Amino acid sequence: MFLPLTGDDGLSYEYRAPESADGFTFVCFNPLTGDKAMWEGGIGPALTEQGHGLLTWNLRGQADSPFTAGEITPGNVVADALALLQTVQPQNPVYVGLSVGGLFAAKLHLGDFGEGGGDAWPCRGFVFINTLREIGPRLAWVNAALVRLAETGGLDLLRDAYSPLLLGEGWQAENRENFLKPGSYEPLSEADGAWHLLKAGEETVWDVDWSRLTVPVLNITGLQDQIFRDDAVIERLLADFQDVQAVAYDDAGHMVPAETPERLAGDLLKFVAGL
Repeated sequence: MFLPLTGDDGLSYEYRAPESADGFTFVCFNPLTGDKAMWEGGIGPALTEQGHGLLTWNLRGQADSPFTAGEITPGNVVADALALLQTVQPQNPVYVGLSVGGLFAAKLHLGDFGEGGGDAWPCRGFVFINTLREIGPRLAWVNAALVRLAETGGLDLLRDAYSPLLLGEGWQAENRENFLKPGSYEPLSEADGAWHLLKAGEETVWDVDWSRLTVPVLNITGLQDQIFRDDAVIERLLADFQDVQAVAYDDAGHMVPAETPERLAGDLLKFVAGL
């Protein structure tokens, strides 16, 4: 499915509605280098087999979601998500955000985006996966380096350099052959949507007041994430939430939906059973 936006731009998305009036729709928010296939081929079947709905999409600049002009900003990423939800009208939405996707989900729920704010699209609950962080000097450096790596050798160089630090060792062992392949790298240019997404990540301000989220929250942390995880920061931010459960995965890193989809799907089903 495809949602046209401005000009030739639009969002590639997939939607399956819940089978009953009390079913939930898991609305999955990609990270900046993600793809909806990660959700569709991972947790998707386990959720829809239980009668729940699933909405996934690629951000402008990701696969099959064209980006042709202007710039991609955190604000217009959230505005695009709002346009999609206004079109689809998902039943009983539960937002599932990976990495910065969780930040975008929170901003959509609160209407906290764009100049002067935007229209909110509230949800019934949140699942944050490796979202909680503060941008200090180290992570600001990391985010800037992601852009520089992409400008030098594209997403392949970025993945080769960062995957051992982001992903768990089990996933690494199974997928190592897909990385560090012979041949030269192809740099990204400022004309590429992926470059704009990474640049938006460098400029994203993590300014959500988590205490404003009144719906239930499930926070998942992959303990093998060696870049974005800071236990002291996570523990301090968790204290701001009104209603939160916290789960740690010792067998996963940053990309939990790709690394441990069965465990994640089970926790999502248990979470909505209590809503």
